[in-house]
Amino acid sequence: MEIRRLGRTGLKVSKLCLGAMTFGNKDWGCDEKTSHQIVKEFLDAGGNFIDTADGYAAGVSEEITGRAIAKQRQSVVLATKVFAPMGAGPNDKGLSRKHILDAVDGSLRRLGTDYIDLYQVHGFDEQTPIDETLRALDDCVRSGRVRYIGCSNHFAWQLMKAIALSKELGVARYDCLQPQYSLVARAIEREIIPLCIDQGVGLIPYSPLAGGILTGKIRRGESPPKGTRADVNPFGGNFYTEERKLNIAEEVANIAQDVGATPSAVALSWCTNQPGITSPIFGARSIEQLKDNLASVQLTLDEETNQRLESASAIPVEYPSDILAMFRRMNND
Repeated sequence: MEIRRLGRTGLKVSKLCLGAMTFGNKDWGCDEKTSHQIVKEFLDAGGNFIDTADGYAAGVSEEITGRAIAKQRQSVVLATKVFAPMGAGPNDKGLSRKHILDAVDGSLRRLGTDYIDLYQVHGFDEQTPIDETLRALDDCVRSGRVRYIGCSNHFAWQLMKAIALSKELGVARYDCLQPQYSLVARAIEREIIPLCIDQGVGLIPYSPLAGGILTGKIRRGESPPKGTRADVNPFGGNFYTEERKLNIAEEVANIAQDVGATPSAVALSWCTNQPGITSPIFGARSIEQLKDNLASVQLTLDEETNQRLESASAIPVEYPSDILAMFRRMNND
């Protein structure tokens, strides 16, 4: 499997990252035995990057992940996240100094390791000053408990503010962003991807298969297969029945048939090869799903196929992109 640099850093990660959110999830995930098999197959295929979070299955995902990689810890780039409530107290969540320092020790204990390669804030905490969060994370780095830090689910201005403040304070900065990105969720192309490319921030998008919409299992007018995430629908509402999403999924399925691949492989291949993307995070609850996703590594989509995907999933050009494009044309004439 191809190895890529994580943003501007010297850290090398595989072009696909194994997401561990399914590990220990009783509703639409897999048990520990299957989780261990998935990890082994992923590592055997050349992958070295695994992402989890303390909030996944209330810490069980970290425990399973730690046991699964115990014998190969040094060869794995291990990522986890902090923010979610890990107790009933008011300080058992968020990005305060207290919670971060408590949470990192909790994650290390559950993972069975003495360091975390990539420690990410799971979201933006409006109740905590950014400098407090950054200084606490920097303490984790300086103490050796954490090697690199990153963030997830941030607006472009929030990420840029944190990067600038890190430089001002002389502390570790976010070298990685974990946003949602797929053929049905392309909003980060407007500002976030250009910012990350400009600032040397690695992009490891989650949900590249849009929660299962792009796997070919979700069909218009039909009930989703039992036990899938779509069957449980943790997102609520009409997440799996929106017309635009179904139209994109149908085109992905058509293209998959034309190129002799699975819809999952097509969608992952597209995501993996977009500008600025380091390593999409995919999940699996069975060996069959894992192999389906790993097949994307060998799939190269030609220009015509990419254009079909672009056309089917294009997002509207909004202000100021439309005006800036006009000035760009004027300047190039």
